[in-house]
Amino acid sequence: MSIIGNAAPAFSSKAAKNGEIVEISLDDYKGKWLCLFFYPLDFTFVCPTELVAFSDRAADFNAAGCEILGVSVDSAHTHMAWMRTPRTEAGVGALNYPLLQDLGGQIASDYDVLAGGGVAFRGLFLIDPEGTVQHSTVNNLPVGRNVDEVLRLLHAFQFTKESGNVCPANWVQGDAGMAASLDGVKGHIG
Repeated sequence: MSIIGNAAPAFSSKAAKNGEIVEISLDDYKGKWLCLFFYPLDFTFVCPTELVAFSDRAADFNAAGCEILGVSVDSAHTHMAWMRTPRTEAGVGALNYPLLQDLGGQIASDYDVLAGGGVAFRGLFLIDPEGTVQHSTVNNLPVGRNVDEVLRLLHAFQFTKESGNVCPANWVQGDAGMAASLDGVKGHIG
């Protein structure tokens, strides 16, 4: 069964946030959009590029009413060590969002992104304020994600919820949507 259109699997675990170890659960994000993304491991190669890219755009997500939460199978203490390692030393430095621990991979398994070897694929989920998964993508380990595309998708799902219209291919924030009808299609491809 697909996770899309269904309630996001609940989770609760320790996380590194603003220099502290805190408890975070899915319930903490009720009433907000959530960009939940999984990555394989701390202190690796593609992962820091993604974490830094999401952190650098956190203000754009927050302006759209969306929180970001990163998840890997590392401990919250390992996350803290990586966040204390400067970017110039291949660390991620201070991040503008928390990193959740998933020791044992249960959360990754619940989201169907647990890879062989006990690490997570690069899964990403956009969860709406009601807790419904609106979007998911999964990349294999060697290819990072495009944060601009994640923001575009967030804006598109927000637009459809607010307007009742749908978003045609290549829609970007500020574009008109289209009616979910044959006339709507004719107006966009005719």
